[in-house]
Amino acid sequence: MEVKAVFFDIDGTLVNDSRTVLKSTEQAIQSLKEQGIFVGLATGRGPFFVQSFMKDLDLDFAVTYNGQYIFSKEKVIFAAPIDKSSLREIIDYAKKHKKEIALGTETDMVGSHIMRFGMSKFSQWSSRFVPKGFARYISHGFNRVVSKALPQQKDDLLDISREPIYQVVMLATPEETQAMEEYFPDLKFTRSSPYAADIINGDTSKLQGIARVGKEYGFDINQVMAFGDSDNDLEMLSGVGMSIAMGNGTSKVKEVAKHTTTSNSQDGIHKALEHFGILASEKVFTSSDHHFNKVKEFHGVMDKKTQEEPIAWTPEGARHRAAFKLEELVEFLRASSSSEEEFDEAVTHLHDALDKAATKVKGKNPAEISLVGQVDALIDTLYFTYGSFVLMGWDRRATFYN
Repeated sequence: MEVKAVFFDIDGTLVNDSRTVLKSTEQAIQSLKEQGIFVGLATGRGPFFVQSFMKDLDLDFAVTYNGQYIFSKEKVIFAAPIDKSSLREIIDYAKKHKKEIALGTETDMVGSHIMRFGMSKFSQWSSRFVPKGFARYISHGFNRVVSKALPQQKDDLLDISREPIYQVVMLATPEETQAMEEYFPDLKFTRSSPYAADIINGDTSKLQGIARVGKEYGFDINQVMAFGDSDNDLEMLSGVGMSIAMGNGTSKVKEVAKHTTTSNSQDGIHKALEHFGILASEKVFTSSDHHFNKVKEFHGVMDKKTQEEPIAWTPEGARHRAAFKLEELVEFLRASSSSEEEFDEAVTHLHDALDKAATKVKGKNPAEISLVGQVDALIDTLYFTYGSFVLMGWDRRATFYN
């Protein structure tokens, strides 16, 4: 199968349980982009929520509000607000049954205080530790407490509904959602939370949103790979060419998806893309020297990549490293000088020594293999540093092995 586009759900998929994108996922997305593969989002979240992901990850497009609002870097591709009559019926139903709801606009999710909490980072994080069977009790409990303290006003909702509303989120258990599906046969109900249901137009979905993007960008639904974890991903995962369930996904998601990877906190996205050959398999080198591994881990965090096989420095890279080392030597001379005059004299001497060293090295035959020559020279600098500590009477373990 030729993959031309990859789509990610956000909560529980693209981000881990700490609400951050793993470094391995960032690297995977960068590699996809370099291969000319489109990368997008397919989420129940609104367009305002995904903007930071679009920018930080350089994504091509986003299917938001479960297919109701689709946009790219350049334009809005599709927007289908819920019609006003249906919206009023939902608001009336919520009022009659004392259900908390929030209305999704282009720029915000407004309305219920409890629903705003339910969509907060804390609530999304904490919900992963709540047994699924307790969702109905928590839902009812939250509803009673918040409704008494901060009762939702129907008039406020009607005022908000004057602008285009693309999705309604209602606090409801799975059983209540089933009853609402029968009451509103022309609307679609999906769930990405144990506490609430997303309500959208009956003729839209994440899958149809992806199809609309494909029509715009020239790829077929069978050329799409999609990742998801929640029940609102079921239709998408059953319809695309290659579907991946996250290890932390629901049992229904794992049944529908063609492949299950590890969790959103265990490099699941990167491992799946590697498994299907879309990313080259990476050989990870681990040294027997744990100090080496600690330094390597540090550079992995700083540079977002590590070198797993020996490779020679480029001329530009070598100059940068040498200049960095030279600065440290100048600092060494500064620390050894008791006055500015002594320091200036030491720097002048260093200039002379550098010229003599260049003349001496030019007289030698260069190493046939650049990597070997570089390693040989760097080993000499290690001996120099180690010997300097010995001559100072300084035990290097006090510095390097604590």
